[in-house]
Amino acid sequence: MTRPPPRRRLRTRLALLHAGLAFACSVVLLAMVDLPLLTASHTTQRPAPGQPTAPVTAGQTTSNLPDLLLYSAVALGVLAAVSIALGWLIAGRALRPLHVITLSARTMSASTLNHRLRVPAAYREFTELADTLDSLLQRLHESITAQRQFVANASHELRTPLTVQRTLLQLTLADPDATADTLRSTCHELLALGQQQEHLINALLTLATGYQGIDHRERFDLADLTRNVVLDHRLQAQDRGIDVRTTLTPTAVTGDARLAASLVTNLVDNALRHNIPGGTVEITTTAPGRLTVSNTGTEIPPAEISRMFQPFQRLGTDRTNQTSGHGLGLAIVAAIAQAHGAPLAAHARPDGGLQITVDFPPTQSPQ
Repeated sequence: MTRPPPRRRLRTRLALLHAGLAFACSVVLLAMVDLPLLTASHTTQRPAPGQPTAPVTAGQTTSNLPDLLLYSAVALGVLAAVSIALGWLIAGRALRPLHVITLSARTMSASTLNHRLRVPAAYREFTELADTLDSLLQRLHESITAQRQFVANASHELRTPLTVQRTLLQLTLADPDATADTLRSTCHELLALGQQQEHLINALLTLATGYQGIDHRERFDLADLTRNVVLDHRLQAQDRGIDVRTTLTPTAVTGDARLAASLVTNLVDNALRHNIPGGTVEITTTAPGRLTVSNTGTEIPPAEISRMFQPFQRLGTDRTNQTSGHGLGLAIVAAIAQAHGAPLAAHARPDGGLQITVDFPPTQSPQ
């Protein structure tokens, strides 16, 4: 059995509600008019036209109660019919913007999410609903656009090392004078390219995990976590001749400790990678849950800072240059910070380099 559409059911309920209220008001109005007449002790019957008025003797009563009840019943019937018809029209007019919104939503697709719902300004309540849906559609449009761009960039990043690997194999196989040393050198190059692909895939998985959000939160010390990350990067800093300075004040925060460690790792790695020989990296943790990482380096235009937090975006380097990383470090930082509900701010230092702060949600102290 096919059910009627929800809009028709809602319109019917509104029409019946309007008719019920109008009918109840009519009953009350007629009762107020009729009751005084019904309680009168004597009533006079009106003679027919052309007939003389008959005298009323003592003890004789005449009544027009049947006519009164008939006229009242007819009036109630007419009012009920009119109120139902008017209620149906009023309900249809009131629900017209909802019908427009429904039709617009049904015709939308992934390529038309940037369209807006048009509702007359007179329908203020529906205008607010349309504005809310427009905001939701805008966020969906931005998310789908970013996802498509991410897939395109990821495909490019994964295709480049595969092309290089295929070229190396083709050249080696086509060389009739290839020796064992040549084959061994080619294998080492293929291993290095495979390792780069492995790092890229791990970074993509971390980025996807950051986008998914956090299901379980736990309490951990941000200072201890940062200290462990700095120790893991100590040899990398020594090889590049970079001085790492830390001021780690114990501060308890809540979140996913594994993702937070990935955030700190990418910040420290980015500060070491994009630095100058003999430069410095300053890392501090302060209450209630702030992490600050700043580094020396080349001057960064302020207009480029927001772009650096997008996937596969690098500053002043070619996208095929693997020595500068895959361009996912700061994107991972932004995704994990958003998953934690941690505000992130980045500022270009006047003398070169970048300063990034992340404010993790602090642990609530017991009452």
